[in-house]
Amino acid sequence: MKITKVETLLLSRMHERHEQWVTSTLRIVKADCPVVVVHTDDGLTGIGEACAYGGPGLMQEWIEWYSRHTLMGKDPRSTAIVPHTSGRSWAHDCAVAGLDCALWDLRGQIEGKRVSQMLSAAPLEKVRLYASSGCRYDWRIRPEQLIDEALDYIAQGLTAMKFRIGTHWAWDGVTVDRFLGLVRELHQTVAGRMDLMLDGNQRLSEEQALTIAKELDRLGFTWFEEPIPQTDVDGYARLNGAVHLPITGGEQYTTLEQFRPYLEKRAYGIVQPDAGICGITELMKIAEVADRYGIGLCPHSWHNGLMCMANAHAVAALPNPKVLELCMIQGPLQWGVLAEKPMIEDGWLTLPDRAGLGVTLAEGVEEKYPYVEGNYYIEVAR
Repeated sequence: MKITKVETLLLSRMHERHEQWVTSTLRIVKADCPVVVVHTDDGLTGIGEACAYGGPGLMQEWIEWYSRHTLMGKDPRSTAIVPHTSGRSWAHDCAVAGLDCALWDLRGQIEGKRVSQMLSAAPLEKVRLYASSGCRYDWRIRPEQLIDEALDYIAQGLTAMKFRIGTHWAWDGVTVDRFLGLVRELHQTVAGRMDLMLDGNQRLSEEQALTIAKELDRLGFTWFEEPIPQTDVDGYARLNGAVHLPITGGEQYTTLEQFRPYLEKRAYGIVQPDAGICGITELMKIAEVADRYGIGLCPHSWHNGLMCMANAHAVAALPNPKVLELCMIQGPLQWGVLAEKPMIEDGWLTLPDRAGLGVTLAEGVEEKYPYVEGNYYIEVAR
């Protein structure tokens, strides 16, 4: 069997004005989805989604380059043909991640096994989801929207939720105390019906983060994600050592080498690589080493359904599987990229009983979601 063609489908969908959302100082105006497709002379096709944050056009260039110089005519079953992430260029590494996921999908089909079965001798049949959003509440207009959103997810059967810290605090004089007031109200309203996580998006000082972390710990939160700038390893180590709940992060990292100092200094209680950013291969290496340190892995998985499925197979195969992130505000492109949405019931995603990733692309997806040039966000000033 040989690889005969590698292509990149660039997909987009503009959000309707009422579906756009502002977090920090950014208004999100569209959804993107780069899909890597690997064809073989036996008629089998593997697909993988790369994280759009790497820049779809730049990623497409890298995939075309690897196609010409290292992939064409090669046996897709060979792990030696898979490029390596570098930790230096997001465009390159996200492209490699998409290729890696597509090749895992292809190898699973060749072997007649689900990807999770190729990663573990006893994988889970389904994985627990957590609703990931809390991005749409505005401190100036109606911050209680966050609570309405949580109640909606409970009504949908979801049992966990991660939220962010809202619009730019300086616009409206938001303080840690005011933020924690909203957190307590949310916690009281959900009344144990949802596990709660907070993502700081690296926007806090260490002093702010410590105050918030102690209160989240008291309230029984599941984790506190990326509260301070990602490169402050020592700051993360101090925070993680000061509270019982895990301080988590690492979604931007693409190599085990980048995670090593965080593991050695116990700077993360949970690591969060993403198959769409580092690839399934590297994610599982990170998981294996993290497990030796007694540190779990819950992948970042923010974009569309194909990426969600790659991360779902990885979670199902982890030595200590926990939860999988499900983006709640991506719009119709999220599942529209696939021919069939997987079964999601009572907050759990069931892995399809088919080989590979178990999903296929929707027919005519390029025509339905033509690529829109430009950034996915615009800066907002107030």
